Amino acid sequence: MTDGVGVWLYAVTVDGGAAEELGHVTGVAGEAVRVVIANGLAAVVGTVPLEVFGKEPLRRNLEDLTWLEATARAHDTVVSAVARRGPAVPLRLATVYLDDDRVLGLLDERRTDFRSALELVTDRTEWGVKAYGDRDALTAAVADAKATSSDIGAGTAYLLRRKAQLSAQETVERDAATRADEIHAHLVRHAAGGRRQAATDPALSGRRDWMVLNGTYLVDDERADEFVSTVRELGKEYPGIRLELTGPWPPYSFAGVEREPI
Repeated sequence: MTDGVGVWLYAVTVDGGAAEELGHVTGVAGEAVRVVIANGLAAVVGTVPLEVFGKEPLRRNLEDLTWLEATARAHDTVVSAVARRGPAVPLRLATVYLDDDRVLGLLDERRTDFRSALELVTDRTEWGVKAYGDRDALTAAVADAKATSSDIGAGTAYLLRRKAQLSAQETVERDAATRADEIHAHLVRHAAGGRRQAATDPALSGRRDWMVLNGTYLVDDERADEFVSTVRELGKEYPGIRLELTGPWPPYSFAGVEREPI
């Protein structure tokens, strides 16, 4: 690269004409994306100005949520375009190298990892499932389950229900966590892989809902309809828990094999 510019990495895929197919796609700096090829791998990259995307400017810019959102969208547009054309290993946002030689070094050094990751994600896509708890509804559901009984009088039933409500109020956090564990375990059985992520930062999502599960799942494309149906059925089985399905996405959560940028 010439002085003042660097190389932004989007994804690694198999070598096979990606440059021509992605000719219409532009990246985070409005640049035309291109490929750097080595060892049968193709890194999809863009040339970006270091005055904006260098280490220190980038650190400042990433604190600007408006800039971050726009840049993340542009990055994902390229990654998604690559993933639509075949298996792709997405690189994390803001992976910038100084020149193509360093990108070639990455492809050479991590070729085994990249090939393994590409094999893992072939014909598979990432889906997200978030679970949100409603404290009042969850407390009522747990209380109903604890108080349900037959062969008792109305007065006893009332006392049992009242006791169950008080108990459920005290254990609502634990009850929500238990349900989240069960939902995640069930979804993992219908996926090639599953991970629990940290709850989304409300400052980034703009939402204040009580998130009890933030899961990502790598699903065989041929089983995608089955996975979607499973999420819908689980949403009906857990009163007080609302499930939100997103996707399909490139496999960001399952193919991170890059080293620190230089």
